[in-house]
Amino acid sequence: MTGRGLTPPQTVGPFFHGGMLQRPLNVMVAPETKGDRVRIEGHVYDGDHAPVSDAVVEFWQANAVGRYRHPADQRSMPLDQSFAGFGRTGTDEAGAFWFETIRPGPVPFPGGGTQAPHINVAVFARGLLHHLPTRLYFEDDPAVRDDPVLRTVPEVRRATLLAKRIAGGKPVYRFDIVLQGDGETVFFLI
Repeated sequence: MTGRGLTPPQTVGPFFHGGMLQRPLNVMVAPETKGDRVRIEGHVYDGDHAPVSDAVVEFWQANAVGRYRHPADQRSMPLDQSFAGFGRTGTDEAGAFWFETIRPGPVPFPGGGTQAPHINVAVFARGLLHHLPTRLYFEDDPAVRDDPVLRTVPEVRRATLLAKRIAGGKPVYRFDIVLQGDGETVFFLI
């Protein structure tokens, strides 16, 4: 009788592109969507700073006036029927992704005060048993200085959450996600 071998180490994936991306949802705006349009471009990198070619990136955000399209957000602020506030896309061979969206409005902080405009980001990739939640803030927004969530992040790590404006015509921001190692993006336990 032969002995049984060890179970090979396995993690979830890579099934993201086939299972989660029947159709990309990276164009989050319609012609009638209210707000300032922005394009977010970035890459997902692994711990060796090699591109992750089969990751999925999700965005969830408030509309231009700061209201989420979610049943829990019952504030009297208007909903924009042409903006769902959710997007999902995969990375390409170079680990690149992009979204066409709007700058979100500020939202209240549960303990009082206001959060700076931000986009909630989730990353799914092979080797991860759970998605990684993080945030994208706009580097050129003055409200970032006083954001209550960002202020909990050590100052030396905050830059990993800031999307940087790329010079040029229409507003384009660069937001790279590093899964581990040097320059690792700050991820949140939620």
